[in-house]
Amino acid sequence: MINTDVLVIGGSATGLVAGMTAKSNNPEKSVTVIRKEEKVMIPCGIPYIFGSVDSSDNNILPDAGLIGLGVDIVIDEVLSVDTEAKTCKTKSGEEYSYGKLIMGTGSMPAIPKWLKGTELDNVFTIPKNKVYLDDFHKKLENFNNIVVVGAGFIGVEVSDEINKTGKNVTLVEILPNVLGATFDAEFASKAEDMLVERGVNVKTNCGIQEILGDGKVESVKFADDTTMEADAVILSLGYMPNTTLAKEMGLALNEFGFIKADQYRRTSVKDVFAAGDCAEKVCFSTGKLSKIMLASTACTEARIAGLNLYDLNTFSTFKGTIGVYSTCIGDTGFGVAGLIEQTAVAEGFKVVTGEFTGMNRHPGKLAGAHSETVKLIVSEQSGLILGGEVMSGSSAGELTNVMGFAIQNNMTINDLLVTQIGTQPMLTASPAGYPLIKAAEVVAKKLKAKKAPAMA
Repeated sequence: MINTDVLVIGGSATGLVAGMTAKSNNPEKSVTVIRKEEKVMIPCGIPYIFGSVDSSDNNILPDAGLIGLGVDIVIDEVLSVDTEAKTCKTKSGEEYSYGKLIMGTGSMPAIPKWLKGTELDNVFTIPKNKVYLDDFHKKLENFNNIVVVGAGFIGVEVSDEINKTGKNVTLVEILPNVLGATFDAEFASKAEDMLVERGVNVKTNCGIQEILGDGKVESVKFADDTTMEADAVILSLGYMPNTTLAKEMGLALNEFGFIKADQYRRTSVKDVFAAGDCAEKVCFSTGKLSKIMLASTACTEARIAGLNLYDLNTFSTFKGTIGVYSTCIGDTGFGVAGLIEQTAVAEGFKVVTGEFTGMNRHPGKLAGAHSETVKLIVSEQSGLILGGEVMSGSSAGELTNVMGFAIQNNMTINDLLVTQIGTQPMLTASPAGYPLIKAAEVVAKKLKAKKAPAMA
């Protein structure tokens, strides 16, 4: 029997941050991370192994942080956990006892049961598994016609990266636009146009019905009964929480199959915590269960779990999950935080929006300057910022994070109007034309106009 004070199951972003946080905040405790993979992939970097970074070897999550703190890393697979005895057994035959347990088992690519032909050779998914991805990447060299199904972030990024290598790539999406579930139409349509300009064939408003072939992929049949030749099909249809072990342990799962966890990441079983893709999330804005799965969210939850193992240290500070996403197509970055307009309206919010386009450098003639568009979605009644979208250059990701901070801190449009910012010609937009604040001005004018008749 091997004893450890804190046991972390899973080694991706959740396992890394949970292990480091647990050890750094409780240096006197022993911390062990058990993971199946010898080398762990950087989750968000996986699409780029097919083009920009060339190999999965250039996309490895480093262990230095864990090792430097004295966290034990075990390459093994946990087969069972006895939560009453606080022990677990692994595939290698070892048995561990623990005081606290953090579940970070992640997620698995979703493969619809109704889709025929998924068992054929050369049908691939995008898991966080280096061995699988290396084999997939090698086989890809022999393919010319690739169909990617699902135009969310991963589908878009994988399509763009494989397109760079000279392959004929067709991206299929059932919604009217690529990224249509995450961005409002005016942003999603521009992203789609850019993909097409870069050489990706985009087929929207059409799902896939069947993958055809004799033993291996030969073609795909779309919902409109048309077919297209294909050497390979990549399914990018989302992910499912990996909670088989959790269910066997007796942990409560929610209606979507995630491990139930409170704001401190505590599960239904004492001393067992859950974080990352396998764990329950509640939408910050609506209070409804959320299916968001992001490495950034996983890191936040892992940090919360590690901080609250022995004392509750984040009281009333974690109210729910805010979807904060970003991606890039060429030199254009797209980002979104919180609710987009179509989602806010569907949820029942009465909203006012404001949009402004400027430049992300000042003057705009500087090298590296890029147009910068910001859209804000604001509650008409309270003035609270519900969401925001941005299209810019390399600064888009950080500007998206700023919008996330504003939402999490319940900022109103008036708070944003008087926000103090620092600017620099090579790094930011002009202080006189800062798109985030200028978009807030547009919203403020609309709100004032709506209130004017009532005041008359």
